[in-house]
Amino acid sequence: MKLRRVKELIEKSGLDAFLVSSVSNVFYLTGFRSTHAYLVITPDSHHLLTDGRYYEKAKREVTQWDVRLIEGSAIKYIKSFLKDLGVQRVGYEKDKVSCEFRQALKTKGIKWVGLSGFLSYIRAIKSQEEISIMREGVKKSDSIYRKLLEFIKPGMTEMEIRAFIVQEIFKVGASGESFPTIVASGEHSAIPHWETSYYKIEAGKNLLVDMGLIWKGYCTDFTRTIFIGKADDEFKKVYQIVKDAHLFALEKARVGNTLGDVDKTARKYIEKKGYGKLFNHSTGHGVGIDIHEYPRVYYKGKDSKKTIEEGMVFTIEPGIYIPGRFGVRLENIVAIEKGIGQPLSEISLDLIEL
Repeated sequence: MKLRRVKELIEKSGLDAFLVSSVSNVFYLTGFRSTHAYLVITPDSHHLLTDGRYYEKAKREVTQWDVRLIEGSAIKYIKSFLKDLGVQRVGYEKDKVSCEFRQALKTKGIKWVGLSGFLSYIRAIKSQEEISIMREGVKKSDSIYRKLLEFIKPGMTEMEIRAFIVQEIFKVGASGESFPTIVASGEHSAIPHWETSYYKIEAGKNLLVDMGLIWKGYCTDFTRTIFIGKADDEFKKVYQIVKDAHLFALEKARVGNTLGDVDKTARKYIEKKGYGKLFNHSTGHGVGIDIHEYPRVYYKGKDSKKTIEEGMVFTIEPGIYIPGRFGVRLENIVAIEKGIGQPLSEISLDLIEL
């Protein structure tokens, strides 16, 4: 199904072939992960090119593709291979390659056509199999978070908590973090993308944990904000606003609405409560093989007008960040199934005080 849609897109774009070079798109189409593999796809054929380090593995794993061994320079081999195919207009991933690679592709007799986001829309609509894999990954992430709540103690460093999470990621059989885990205590949590430090967490302060793992090639993404000790009234107030904004946004995550509707719903609610200037990022983003994929869930830009479709998977993660004090973010991955947004995580959004 994926390959057929790509071939249809190649024809629709007026191309004779398309060269896929990014690791994530090679994996998406073949299930094969390599730091040095290329796909050449025409309306009538599909080929995987890789070098001697991966060739035998590729032949075993990618049985539905014509697997070719790259000998010598990859660029020279690709050019020669395309000439043998007799193609003239060849697309490439303009947004995924370096200027050097782009220059090296220049070939007499071949017109190279750079396209950005060529597979973005196709990848945005997940199959039921992909959603099932992501649900499995989130289930494993949930189990780690439950253990984490029993592990956390005042006096630990943020990095100790991250180390625990990473260790558990490998224990559940995942292949690693989908991004560097964010553990942010107190005023650090007011910085949305805080880099986890050796700062010790303290009782009487909040703790924001943003974590994810890679399961069967797909990423998870999950954030909760807890409180170490008894939360004060201001923190509880801000927490409730973020929780309500999350739930209002989730209600808009359904077929027929736009992605901008999801973002604006969370944003307007937070603005109404007087914290609008302290919500300084989009409400969400697509997620799958890459941690950040098309589309962006934001009220600005072309993605804002994109209608939500069955099979889309994206995050909902509103937040409020008070400089020098604390930040609150609550994030779930949501899959559009049977027309409505279904959170993949089973972890409650309710405030936890440890």
